[in-house]
Amino acid sequence: MYIKFWGVRGSVPVSGPEYANFGGDTPCLEVRTASNDLIIVDCGSGLRRLGNSLLQSGISRIHLFMTHTHWDHIIGFPFLKLLHDENIEILLYGYPRWQGNVRKLLFDVFKAPHFPVREQDLKAEINYIRCKNEVQISGMRISPVPLSHPNLGVGFSFCEQDKKFVFLTDNELDFRHRGGLEFSGYVDFSSRADLLVHDAEFSVKDYSMTRTWGHSRVTDAIALAAKAGVSRLGLFHHNQDRKDSDIFKMEQEARDELRTLNPRIECFAVAQDQEVVL
Repeated sequence: MYIKFWGVRGSVPVSGPEYANFGGDTPCLEVRTASNDLIIVDCGSGLRRLGNSLLQSGISRIHLFMTHTHWDHIIGFPFLKLLHDENIEILLYGYPRWQGNVRKLLFDVFKAPHFPVREQDLKAEINYIRCKNEVQISGMRISPVPLSHPNLGVGFSFCEQDKKFVFLTDNELDFRHRGGLEFSGYVDFSSRADLLVHDAEFSVKDYSMTRTWGHSRVTDAIALAAKAGVSRLGLFHHNQDRKDSDIFKMEQEARDELRTLNPRIECFAVAQDQEVVL
């Protein structure tokens, strides 16, 4: 299983030398199966660069999964150049129970006055697949879980051969939003993952003002990783005001705390363009 993080920033894209190491694009992931099927998760501003990298690749089918449709997770969608290629098929997987009609929500970005290009002008073939439970793409099993986040959302596990990757962004572990699970539910879902990437937008100090906003403290993500017995923890959805120097500090503090809880867990702050092979 191959994973590349094309955007790791939360809320809004940022730029400047103070963000050079961890990047300023908002959430977008590329996941490849052993058969090289392309799975994209979320359409944040990182999707623009991912799409550009695919232009000469000969790709003909994209499997697209959305965690939710807040602006930072869809802002890159209109700038996906492959939408204008009649040889491209996009399979959009939606979970109506937790997302509503994700196709309608995603394509609302093309409605005036938000964007000048109309949905009917797109040339790619886009097929919406309504899902309830697990989806299988080649030999990879993709399982959903409801997120604890305002306006609902979906997290995912990707299992192939004996490897497991769990992606839980925009998930507030210390407050149960409508449709979300208790902490123990996310422990069960993440159990023994080779890689858990979890929302870690807020510090303890931040959280005194931002509780109920739909994001977790770094300490919450650490507690989940320790309880679930994962091998690696990636801290994700970096706050738009958190500079590289602050993220490096956050990363080191997280590693120090994990040493007392479970020293076998490797912890890192996810960086834009970082690649992981499981």
